[in-house]
Parts: sequence; C-alpha cells; structure tokens
Amino acid sequence: METMKRTFTCGALRGTDAGKTAVLNGWVHRKRDHGGISFINLRDRWGVTQVIVDPAAAPELAALAAELRNEFCIAVEGTVRLRPPDMVNPEMATGEIELAASRILLLNRSEALPFQIDEKTGANEDLRLRYRYLDLRSKAMQERIRLRHETAFAVREWMTGQGFYEIETPTFIKSTPEGARDYLVPSRLYAGKFYALPQSPQLYKQILMASCFDKYFQIARCYRDEDARGDRQPEFTQIDIEMSFVGRDDVLAMTEGLMGHVFKKTLGVELPARFTRITYDEAMERYGTDKPDLRFGMELRDFGPYVEKGSFSAFRDAAAAGGAVKALVVKGGASFSRKQIEELEAAAKIYRAKGLAWMKAGNGPVLEGGAAKFFTDAQAEICSGLGAEAGDLILMIADSKRDAANTALGAVRSKIGRDLGFTEYKPSSPRFEFVWIVDFPMFEWNEEENRWEAAHHLFTWPQEKYHDVLESDPGSVKGDLYDLVLNGYELASGSIRIHDPEMQKRIFKIAGFNAEEAEKRFGFLTEAFKYGAPPHGGIAPGLDRLVMLMSGESSIKEVIAFPKNSFAVSPMDDSPSEVNPKQLEELHISIVKAKEDAQSGAGR
Repeated sequence: METMKRTFTCGALRGTDAGKTAVLNGWVHRKRDHGGISFINLRDRWGVTQVIVDPAAAPELAALAAELRNEFCIAVEGTVRLRPPDMVNPEMATGEIELAASRILLLNRSEALPFQIDEKTGANEDLRLRYRYLDLRSKAMQERIRLRHETAFAVREWMTGQGFYEIETPTFIKSTPEGARDYLVPSRLYAGKFYALPQSPQLYKQILMASCFDKYFQIARCYRDEDARGDRQPEFTQIDIEMSFVGRDDVLAMTEGLMGHVFKKTLGVELPARFTRITYDEAMERYGTDKPDLRFGMELRDFGPYVEKGSFSAFRDAAAAGGAVKALVVKGGASFSRKQIEELEAAAKIYRAKGLAWMKAGNGPVLEGGAAKFFTDAQAEICSGLGAEAGDLILMIADSKRDAANTALGAVRSKIGRDLGFTEYKPSSPRFEFVWIVDFPMFEWNEEENRWEAAHHLFTWPQEKYHDVLESDPGSVKGDLYDLVLNGYELASGSIRIHDPEMQKRIFKIAGFNAEEAEKRFGFLTEAFKYGAPPHGGIAPGLDRLVMLMSGESSIKEVIAFPKNSFAVSPMDDSPSEVNPKQLEELHISIVKAKEDAQSGAGR
C-alpha cells in the first residue's frame, strides 16, 4: 500500500514554518467547500491544522477533496503558508498557517458516524461506550487520557526519587474476604480450585515489608465483584504504597509530597505543604460525612441548647432519647421556595430522616415560618447562637441517634452546595481542597450478622491507648486509620498495619474468625509476621478518581479508556459473554441456571 510518512504532526506547524513542504497524517475533522475552495481541518493526537485545496488544484486532487467526509483517514502533502491577517484563528495553536495541499492520499474511509466527534459529545453513555474508539478521538477524551498518562508518570517520577521500588504483585491470588466479592478464576490443572483476582495488593505489600524492601509502590489493577451502584467499576487502578519503620505522620507527609508534585507537574497548581486534618468524630459533627467538601463552609451546628426553650415535641423526644437536633444555616436561603425545601427534605429522607424542619430569619431578629411558632421566646437567642442573620434559612433535623441526624443533614448540606454552585468546577480557576480524616473507629457492628467487623480492613493497628479494651469494648477503639478527601470524594485510604502476629490473632478473633479459619484464610501473612516483620504502614490513592477530580469530571468513566457501563457490561465488545462449552469442560465447570431462568426456560 502506498504511504506518505508524516514529517509534522497536526499540532506542530507555526508561522515560522511558512514556505516549508510538510506531510501530515490524520483524520478529517471538518470539511467546508466555498466557491471551488475546499477547507479541511485535519486532526491527530497533537492538534488540528487547516488544509486548503485551491481552485487551481489539479482536477484529480479537487475530485478527491470533494469525496472526503468526516473521519476519513488521509495523508496530505503541501506547502505551509501564512493565513491572511484577517483569517488568523487565535483559538488554534496552528491558527497562523494553513497547508496548501499538492497531494492527498486516502488511507481509509469512514462509514456514517453514529455521533459527531466534537470537543465533548452529547451522545448518551451506552452509545459512547459502544463506539468507544470514536469517543476516544474527541478532544475532551484525548485530553483526559493525556492527563492520566502524565499523572501516572509524575507518580513514578516522584516515588522513584523518594527511594521507592515499583514492584508488581500477583494477579492470580488466594481468595480472601476484603469487603466485596472476589472475581474467581477457575484452574484447569486443579479441578474445583480457583484463583481470585486481587481486590487490592494488601497482603502482598505487607509481605514485601517483611521482605526488607522498606519502600514499595505500584500502579495496581484491582478487581471487585460488586452490585451496580454509584460510580464504581469492576476493575480500577490505585496507587498502592507501603513503607517500613513509619508512623501515621510519615505516611501523611509522604502523600502530601506526592500530591504536591503531581499537581505541580501536570496542572501547574501549587498545593499547600500540609493538608488540613480533622478527626472522624469532628467531621461527622461539623459536616455530617467523613468525606466533607471544604470548598464551602455551612457547617452543621448543635441545636440542642435551644430544644428546651421551645415546645417542639419532635425535638424534645429526640433529645430525651439521647439523640441530637442539628441545624444548618443557609446564608441568603430565605429566598428558597417551598418546593426547594421539599426537595431538600427528600434528600434527607434518603438517609432515614423523619423530616426536615425549617425557619427563616428576618429583621429584629425574628424567625418566621415552619418551626418558628414553637420557639417564640428564644428567637433572638437562636439567631445569635447559630449566627443566622436576616435573609438566612435555618434547617433542622432531629433523631434519636446522633449519627443519623448528622448524616441526614450532611446530605442536605451536600445538595445545597451542588444546587448553589459551590462545588462547580471552573477550568480557569479550579479549587482543590484536601483534608485528612483521621482517628476512625476500628470496628463497626454488623446488625444482620450480630458481630463486630473491621470498619476498613482486618490488618489495621489499633491505637495504643485502646489495646487494653480491645475485647471488652470494641466499639470504642480507634484505629490508626486515615483517609485523604478531595473536594468531597474519598481519594485515598490507609493505615498503620499490624506487624505483631499476636495482635493480628486478637483482631481476627474480635471479627469472628476462629483460629482455624484465620489460618486457612491468612496463614501465609501471619506466618511471615513470625520472622521479624517491621512496623509498617501505607496508603492507596485511587488513580481513576484522582484524574477525574483533576479534570473536573464527576464520573471515573470519563478518565478510563475502556470502562464498563453502570451494569458492569462493555457495550463495545459485549463482555461478559458466554464461552464455548468445550472451554467449560476443560475447566470442569457446569452452568446451573438461576431459578427464574429455569422457570422461563432462558439460559444465563
């Protein structure tokens, strides 16, 4: 096949190249015909160059130019020339010049497109994923994938400079419970036995610390077989990090340095040398979530001191039951309509709030509407205590469980932040508000199974001051745990790990694993701890979510080249799919129909 090897990319030519002969390869992005002149915007990964076919062009060149359509793949040879001053396009890097074509070679045609390839397509998600190779040609996707590459490179650059080794851990591992279902891989050689795909390299990176590697990192692929919900993917990527002979402050400082380098290198953004730190309990009290968005204030306030000054029985009942009444002051919120308040109440009820009380602050100060009638004798005190001024809206939630009141009102706060544009991404001046959440509970009670379970994972070191009450009062124990939150998203989670086999056994027992089960599941890890394992700790920022936030997107699908849809299906290659029965036979597997399928006669 005839070829014309490019001498420049479509983003390279400038005014200083005028007079040169150039060969460009790329795709027809746009084409316009005006009075016998053809204008072709030719696009590749590096940019767009305008190609012009003059009226005096050879007949065969003009005929070929007339045949071109969007996304035809072509090679063009021509002379670089300056555009007329009134035709310069300052929005294009190549806007000073155009390429006067002397020859065009058609490399491949394109059928009619299922959607137009623009800077950002308006096609629905399934169509975009079905034709992902076309979607990836858009400028927006090209930029996000470029940012992902540059972020990964910056991570490797900084980590290597800090003395970390990049070490790969196995993809086929032993199935261990880590909070979600494993993806299982059947063994052909060992009938009835399975490998699991790793939910994280957690056990292996701890073993690497026991192996004297001291500083490890890996841009690791992870897999979790979870039900379709939220913005999750069955396969994702995390920046996995572990360090020996460290405490919490060492890991936090390392992560702050990493983030500072990545943001400076890729976005030119200077981050503070140290990030804000808030305890878990404080985050829940002030923001109603352990993932607070600090780009806006509007903190939750305790309405408890005013409950007995009013006659609102719902508030009094919650306080008497040992619960809480929490309040939120929305500056200028008195303009909210009844419909808007009802929408906020609906958001609260998702988190099992029984209702959302409200009052509006007027001049005086006085409170008007809603629950104001129950607090006629304490209105000035309430306004002063909560910092409410004329024109503000006060929202309140009462619950017999303090955590429930905090969580529900926290959801209301988050919705108001979105509705009022406080969380809007502004490309010209993006805000990145990092915060560490520390001192998480070590255990949480599983009501369905009537047992304690690890709030994060089973390998977290409990803070020293709780060692004596581990078994007697697990609910009070704080782990040496920490999360890094960015703009309201959990970006990274980590902890100081257990390195003492006796402590590990205690944790297993509290979480309901007897010695035999613990040995079966985790024996290879606890065995390694018997041979002088060092104190160690680590963290694992999510690469997908990091790039998503850096690019101002709200879905990790926008920064993954080939994601699954919300149902864990790939519309492009139709996976998951059935396989040849012979393959199943070789793996010693038979398919059992689900009950609903058996009744309908359908296979699965």
